[in-house]
Amino acid sequence: MIGAIALGIIYQFYYGGGRPSGDTFNYYNQGQIIVQAINRSFSTGLKLFMANGEFDQGTLQYASRILWYRSPTEYFIVKLSAFFSLLSFNTYTVIGLFFAVLSFSGMWALYQTFLKMFPQLYKELAIAVFFLPSVFFWGSGLLKDSITLGALGWLFYGFYATFIQKKNLLLSGLIILGAAYVIYTVKVYILLSFLPPALFWVFTENNQRIKSKALRNLAKPIFIGLGLVVAYLGATKLTEGDTKYDLNNIEERSRINTIYLTQQVQTGSAYNIGIFDGSISSLLTVGPQAIIVALYRPFLWEVRNPVMFLSAIEASIFIFLTLRFFFKTGFFKTLFLIGSKPILTFCFLFSLILAFGVGTNSGNFGTLVRYKIPFMPFYLAALYIMPSYTKRPKKLVRLVKTA
Repeated sequence: MIGAIALGIIYQFYYGGGRPSGDTFNYYNQGQIIVQAINRSFSTGLKLFMANGEFDQGTLQYASRILWYRSPTEYFIVKLSAFFSLLSFNTYTVIGLFFAVLSFSGMWALYQTFLKMFPQLYKELAIAVFFLPSVFFWGSGLLKDSITLGALGWLFYGFYATFIQKKNLLLSGLIILGAAYVIYTVKVYILLSFLPPALFWVFTENNQRIKSKALRNLAKPIFIGLGLVVAYLGATKLTEGDTKYDLNNIEERSRINTIYLTQQVQTGSAYNIGIFDGSISSLLTVGPQAIIVALYRPFLWEVRNPVMFLSAIEASIFIFLTLRFFFKTGFFKTLFLIGSKPILTFCFLFSLILAFGVGTNSGNFGTLVRYKIPFMPFYLAALYIMPSYTKRPKKLVRLVKTA
């Protein structure tokens, strides 16, 4: 609730009542056009709710005023805003609170899932999931980020219930399908970043439960191969024809970002890590920079406004916790721990893949802080989980001393 209300206040009084396309007031204002249609003709409004970019004589006067009518990603949020507007007497703040409820429901499911695996870390996991300022600010209001964040939490919950716990298979399967559909519709790149690590997590978790070592060794390459095939098909087929996410457009989008950077770098919020054109050489040069930018920047000395300051504090905490564990445990031991524990492997793989994606395509810290919030709870949760694998249980230590 705090995040949703604060978002509207910041946009109204700090940003001056709105920003470029894609922001909260645009979703609200365009949703009001659908509400107007419903008030005048329920059947016309229903057509707008069910529309997928097509025009007819009845809806033309309304659809022609909706800038995102033929953009499925944004229009999905416009329709959701209009639906909640009908329940809130067209009040922006209440619509934002509805979005916050959807977001929090997924975050609660995410927290409950982590808690089933590590009940002793209930305080640390609560910090990772609920109390990151950027996450509850950008992930609570009338924005795409709130919907994808909530759906991501439910997707994680569904995967764990279906493939790890193997309970309530029908319900959890429906949750997976519903959450995946929402993420696919709004921000498909999050789904592409989630699926390969999640499938690998499911395989390794279940593979460790196979008692026969020979059978485990036989199953491992088969499932890894299947996972790679699924990941490739997902990355190519799910984005095929999409002007934003089609892999064939990577070089062109990187070139556009570079031009934008040369024009905006004087504002102090832009960063330039080079062009990623899909080649191995650009992956090796741009990839590490993109991951570092997404995980650990902006640095404190790069702060130019209050929003960047909050992001810089979080990035500094990430740097501190990461370096502390690496120095305390050892570099190679830490890497072995991450590779040997399926949940840690998933959290870090998902974070790194998404960090690479948003780091190469954002271009400035203002948008980066929003794009990176889906992986932030997973990354911080993994940093809190790792020490639990290296500490010896207190009861066991006392027994050893007594003996």
